Amino acid sequence: MTNTVLVVGATGVVGQACLRHFAALPGWRAVGVARRAIALPAGATALQLDLQDAAACQAALGARDDITHVVYAAVYEQPGGLVGGWRDQEQMRINLQMLRNVVEPLDRPGGALRHVTIMQGGKAYGVHIHPQIAVPARERWPRDPHENFYWLQEDFLRERQAKGQWHFTIMRPRIVFGDAAGSNMNPIPAIGVYAWLRHEQGLPLAYPGGPARVNQAIDADLIAQACAWAAESPNARNETFNLENGDVFVWQNVWPTIADALGMPVGEPEPQSLATALADQQPAWERLVDKYQLAAPRDLTAFIGQGAAYADFQMNHGRAAPLPPVIMSSVKIRQAGFHACMDTEDMFRKWFGQLQQRRLLPTAAQARAALAA
Repeated sequence: MTNTVLVVGATGVVGQACLRHFAALPGWRAVGVARRAIALPAGATALQLDLQDAAACQAALGARDDITHVVYAAVYEQPGGLVGGWRDQEQMRINLQMLRNVVEPLDRPGGALRHVTIMQGGKAYGVHIHPQIAVPARERWPRDPHENFYWLQEDFLRERQAKGQWHFTIMRPRIVFGDAAGSNMNPIPAIGVYAWLRHEQGLPLAYPGGPARVNQAIDADLIAQACAWAAESPNARNETFNLENGDVFVWQNVWPTIADALGMPVGEPEPQSLATALADQQPAWERLVDKYQLAAPRDLTAFIGQGAAYADFQMNHGRAAPLPPVIMSSVKIRQAGFHACMDTEDMFRKWFGQLQQRRLLPTAAQARAALAA
């Protein structure tokens, strides 16, 4: 029996990884959904759709009888409101409506829907509003008492699923890293741009963030593997799982690995906002693209999205030490049957290496060749 998964938000860091993973699995068809054009992996198809348009979603999905699974990785973020907007009522309303516009046309008599996976994250525990949270954060805790579109989406799914024949899984990944360009919540391209702009100025790679904090990361490909497991495992039905690489990291400690992956020496820390530092670098980025004949977008924002602001938040820019650790227990998902893990330093090497292989960032060899010429 062939399964067909609808990967919603297929241009984002999680959605892109999920589309790529499902498209390569035997017995699966993968359909990527996004508002803008999708770079399709082999074996996948695309559906260009505005999730805020209920009529368009009904027309596109209401007659389909092949969609068995949904991985919902879309999120609406207000321009310039990446952090502050997380508590905005309108942003919450739109994120709920977008999920409804996908699920409601598929959840109907005679439909094929069997499973829906949605994403939450550390904000479920209030990491964005509390000075500290108890560690490790566990899925069985009562909801943190703050308004969050996570709760709106979850309540909608629970109510709808109780009347249907399908199940859901809620994933709560920690800081997500991948190779998606233009994503608002992927710091990898922004860090790469910051590094290579410094390289062109003859400067070492200085850590720009704030005080140290013990944290966790999750590789986007690992999320995709977990979503594929959840799609078919009885142990994942109507369950919530924290998800992380399996280790912890501190930005200052992994910074030498990041510098080495990019082919740069490490400099002394220079605390600064990446969002501010990159705000006026469009001309410098265009020169870099031309010099190394990169395949990256010439529009800097199209490449990094709001990733610089997201990096500022995750690197604790502007905060004062000491900062308590943010640790989420992943015991539950391991006991349920998903055991994959990854060394976080290897993850950083992997993603920066992939951006370089795709000619989205220069390599040290290119820099040497340019200097010799």
